[in-house]
Amino acid sequence: MKRILILSITIFFALNSLSFSQSINYKNTLPLDETIKKGVLSNGMTYYIKSTDVVKDAASYYIIQNVGSVLENDDQQGLAHFLEHMAFNGTENFPGKGILNTLQKHGAVFGKDINAYTSFDETVYNLSNIPTKDSLVDTCLTILKDWSNYLLLTDEEIDAERGVIKEEWRTRQNGQMRLFQTSLPITFNHSKYADRLPIGLMSVVEGFDYKALRDFYHDWYRTDLQAIAIIGDVDVNNIEQKIIEKFSKIPAIENPKERIVIDIPENDEMLYSLGTDPEVSTANITFGIRQKKSLETETVADLKRSLLESMATSMLAARISEKSQKPEATFLGARVGYGQMSRTSNSFSITVYPKPNQQKEAFQEVLAEVIRAVKYGYLKPEIDRAIAKMTSSYENQIAKRNDISHRQIERTIQNDFLNNRTMTDIEKEYDIAKQILSTLTQEELHNAIKRLYAKNNRYLNVTGVEDQENLTENQAKQIISAVENDATLEPYSEALDGKTLVSNLNIKPGTITTTETNSETNATTYVLSNGIKVHYKFVDKEKDKVSLNAISYGGTSLLNDDDLPSASLVGNLIQMSGLGDFTATDLQKVLAGKTASVRTSIDDIEETLSGASNTKDVETMLQLVHVYFVKPRFDEQAFKVLESNINNYIIRRSKDLGEKMRDSLTIALYGKNNPKERIFNQDYANDISFEKIKSIYNERFADASDFEFFIVGDVKEEQLKPFLETYVASLPTKNTKETFKDNGSEWIANNIDQDIYLTMEDPKATVNIAYKKEMPYTKNNVIYTNALGDILQLRVVETVREAEGGAYSPRANASFSREPKSQVYVSFRFDCNPDMADKLVDIVNAELHKIADGIINDDDLNKTRTNFIKERQQAKDKNDYDMQWLSSYFRYDEDINNPENFENIVNTMSKNDIQEIAKQVLDGSGKSFEIVFKPKQ
Repeated sequence: MKRILILSITIFFALNSLSFSQSINYKNTLPLDETIKKGVLSNGMTYYIKSTDVVKDAASYYIIQNVGSVLENDDQQGLAHFLEHMAFNGTENFPGKGILNTLQKHGAVFGKDINAYTSFDETVYNLSNIPTKDSLVDTCLTILKDWSNYLLLTDEEIDAERGVIKEEWRTRQNGQMRLFQTSLPITFNHSKYADRLPIGLMSVVEGFDYKALRDFYHDWYRTDLQAIAIIGDVDVNNIEQKIIEKFSKIPAIENPKERIVIDIPENDEMLYSLGTDPEVSTANITFGIRQKKSLETETVADLKRSLLESMATSMLAARISEKSQKPEATFLGARVGYGQMSRTSNSFSITVYPKPNQQKEAFQEVLAEVIRAVKYGYLKPEIDRAIAKMTSSYENQIAKRNDISHRQIERTIQNDFLNNRTMTDIEKEYDIAKQILSTLTQEELHNAIKRLYAKNNRYLNVTGVEDQENLTENQAKQIISAVENDATLEPYSEALDGKTLVSNLNIKPGTITTTETNSETNATTYVLSNGIKVHYKFVDKEKDKVSLNAISYGGTSLLNDDDLPSASLVGNLIQMSGLGDFTATDLQKVLAGKTASVRTSIDDIEETLSGASNTKDVETMLQLVHVYFVKPRFDEQAFKVLESNINNYIIRRSKDLGEKMRDSLTIALYGKNNPKERIFNQDYANDISFEKIKSIYNERFADASDFEFFIVGDVKEEQLKPFLETYVASLPTKNTKETFKDNGSEWIANNIDQDIYLTMEDPKATVNIAYKKEMPYTKNNVIYTNALGDILQLRVVETVREAEGGAYSPRANASFSREPKSQVYVSFRFDCNPDMADKLVDIVNAELHKIADGIINDDDLNKTRTNFIKERQQAKDKNDYDMQWLSSYFRYDEDINNPENFENIVNTMSKNDIQEIAKQVLDGSGKSFEIVFKPKQ
């Protein structure tokens, strides 16, 4: 079943509720999605197969292990996760790095197409979007078979991986992670979950015996706890036969260990924790209530319950969000959610982000909104909007059912296998949901929130701040009691007068004066009566999806330096202010059930509007565009809220190690007083002005004449043209044409080399290396540079991660920018063991120098070439490719679809071509920095 918990929500249907209520049998099971083939082999392994051409000529392969860290003994903490790593380090048919080497030759990328994760209760491996040619289907099935039962787990590979996992732990360690660990015993009521964070204990990782890992593997990686899923452009019957032949041979384990399911104990009294950390300077409060969760087969009654819970939490979240947008609010924001926390428990939770030194007040204010709903329920207009959103969500899913990604399908399958959630036929589920929604009452939704706000199984985790008055257990209990018994609490009320986005606008439609079709792109260009150009292309590779981009040159490059702090917050204030006659809160109500959205942004050299909608909401999307130009909203109350957010951000970043590194890097590169590269501190905040933000937005967006519009997607010309004439041709224009200035800041020296020492709780080094060099912009240079980056990534993974065990996720990148400067940029970044930092710096620099000397592995070049071709072919199946095509063609006279501009270059690309880019980067005429952060002793 689609998890309605994450859906949004909708209008009542004019249907006969009595007849529907008589026709609903709540004991019926939910309708199955019969396009997913499910079976169980004689050895107990479950398999799923789904044919879909959402990615043509490619398939994804998953093995879902009903095994996670919760199955570990005390002396095994970390072995479930360690085992996940070992699956990529040698199997019976693919010794050593055989899996990676085999699939990378066919264009797969480790970390993206080839990956896995370990959680408390499951471990899932994926091979994503692998081409189905060249016998790769059989290859991938063999990999799944090996993962199931044939890992080699050699001594040498185990020892090599210990360092990698230690570095993964090091990378993840920060103040928030340490506080998360503090909260686990309270969240999970001291059950086994509290002591089984998947990364484990480093004492175990560094010291376990080889036999311990092999025993864990043979105890738990077994067919009765495994499911495989094959999703993609495949023949279901053919794949099923291959599965039966290949996987039935895996022996079932005799006398298997019981796969226990951990149940979180009940608690009558609220559990409480308080944690502080030297690297955390802002508070948050999470109040949760655990609910028992059934693993029984889902019925229509479960669907109704899910719909009610989703609507109840969504409406509550909207109320709390509305509160947070008032300047006098004691909290900056809050999250309300209801979802799975373990196999047998869900959690209704509220996380509050208080303003500084207002923890008690913030908790009380947010809790009051919860209790208001518990006491009085919801208003009919709220419920109508919730039903409108739910209906729209269903309709969008149905319209796009053939475009669902492999990963989304896998999640549905995974929920069926691990949680017994039904894989429903979404159309048939919607038919049932419509009947349920048409009969819902205010009382049922009231009862839903009352049920979620249970008296038992409560927990409260406070992330406190050192040297502040943090919310204590007694204070929290007193607040809960006081608010629950507050006789002065009144019902929620609202007033919305029924106006539309454009009700008070005097729109005078224009016309389309000329229409020109371009044969190379199959796009149509409309010139409107106000001079605006709109490039349009009908594309339905992804059904019911329409995208819009409007781009104008200028950006912050045309502003004075004094205006830059205000310019950086323009998008924030616009979003928080609402639009036209509507506050941000009312705008959400007006748009309830609509998929249309538009965002504005200003960057270094451009200002843009980007929009998206489904087919039926294209008019709403263009209405939003119109109002952003002619009647933007600048709300002084919203600016006061923004100021509170800014103040909190300054406090939060004051002790955050990552922020300290970013600030130190900025100063090292640009100096302490560069007006274009300022540190976000109180001086910066003092220079942010409401009037300046308003002035900057109006200056950049008041005149639409030099905005070039691109519309791509599933909208027919006859539907689109009247909307263009009404909402775009009517925009005011002054026939101006701007360009950007190349006035960006430069590094303070051509070569910067620094070690920067910072105080940190968990010692680590962070390496930052970069080179840049101006070069002529050509498609060849762009592609060769990208290839250089991909080859460097392969090399640093092999050397820094695998050979040295020195970093978990070393990143290498090379890119070529067209504007404002035509230049190549090569960078390396990773966290590592401080004792190894200098050695690893030498290694990554040596890899770049090797390429400049012409030392390039044939395999690395071939892997990169194949990946480029594979990803280009798969990209062409998405609407976004056509948006990129039109943008490049009409803005830069560049036809990316012409093989001469991509495929021909890639296929003839040589080692010399890549070597030449590396040589130019290192020839001494460019710039570079090498900045390494290390722990202060």
